[in-house]
Amino acid sequence: MKTEVFVPIIIVCVNLLVKTIKLDYFWLMIKFLNKYKGFFIGPIIVLPLFYLLDRIGLIILPEDKTYEIVIYTLIWGLIIALPIHYYQYLKTKKKTVIRVISLIILFVVTLVIDSTMNFPDNPITFTLLMAFWLGIAYLLVPGFIKKYWKLIVFFYIPLLAYFLYLRLFSGDLEAYLIIKEDFPFILFFLPIPILFLVWIFEQWKWVQNLKAEKSKTELSLLKTQINPHFFFNTLNNLYALTVKNSDKAPEVILKLSDMMRYTIYEGEKETVKLQDEIDYLKNYIELHKIRYKKTVKIIFSHDIDTSIHIAPLLYIILLENAFKHGVETLAENAFIQIDLFEKDNYIYFQIENNFDPNEKAETNGIGLENLKKRLSLIYGKEHELITETKNNCHKTTLKISTHA
Repeated sequence: MKTEVFVPIIIVCVNLLVKTIKLDYFWLMIKFLNKYKGFFIGPIIVLPLFYLLDRIGLIILPEDKTYEIVIYTLIWGLIIALPIHYYQYLKTKKKTVIRVISLIILFVVTLVIDSTMNFPDNPITFTLLMAFWLGIAYLLVPGFIKKYWKLIVFFYIPLLAYFLYLRLFSGDLEAYLIIKEDFPFILFFLPIPILFLVWIFEQWKWVQNLKAEKSKTELSLLKTQINPHFFFNTLNNLYALTVKNSDKAPEVILKLSDMMRYTIYEGEKETVKLQDEIDYLKNYIELHKIRYKKTVKIIFSHDIDTSIHIAPLLYIILLENAFKHGVETLAENAFIQIDLFEKDNYIYFQIENNFDPNEKAETNGIGLENLKKRLSLIYGKEHELITETKNNCHKTTLKISTHA
């Protein structure tokens, strides 16, 4: 076929596609309007109703404040729209329908009382309006109202008492009208933003609690990741000692039992005494000494108040790395120097070990990253982890503020 034949076919196809897309959008719009028709019907009903009630004298619409009429129309339009939108749902909720009808009756009664009593800003009207708005709030968020009813009473009662004092007992209508003119919403709308702020606070508190729970979960997970291979290695060594009927076997069992108890029970606590952490490290060192046939020089000095409390199982990662990447890479002259002391309101844990530079460096695995995450979660900016390597020696310093 010639090219000229394709051109009109393409044009026809494009036109059909455009019409189809427009038709699809049209039907989508119809579906949207049908689904949310209640929110369009509400304001359409409310606006002429307002002017009708204004004409017969039941309400007074402010002539020079169009924005107020718009706000009232949107609020009442929403109130009317909700039962229309949830009509099918409300058919199954008789109690809810009864409450809605009761609120409507309350509002009508309020209007009748306000129109029949020739009393500007009738206290009875304001009291009933407060009850009406609280009823609306309870209808929409019953759980919230039940939870914070004391706070709601705390704001509403003084507000109502202040209004009653100004209107009934101050004896000066002009002074009251001046206050009303300066603060047109103070007697009626003040509780609404307050309740909204309380709701915002509740959401903020919920987010903070969620973050706290997340941090606790992460800490719990990180604690369970503390190198289990040490225990397996020690059990293997213990098996070898029992096969040989070694006198060291009971000692190993006791130390291993103490370490497992500490890891399982003390490790779950938020803080432990520094003395407990020191004993844990000493047991770890002694078990490693039993493992090695070579001579390893290990010095552990601690000049510090051992009653200070810190997070558990922080130092063990650094000690494990000193053995793994230092002692185990050297055939002889291996050493580990540990110093634990307090200076300038900081707890210092310094650990230094030598290593064989010719040995292929292995990754630290999850151990060091585990420690960094835990320190960040627990101490934030109140800690500092410093590492340095010089002359085939690796030194790590962990500083933790005593005020953290």
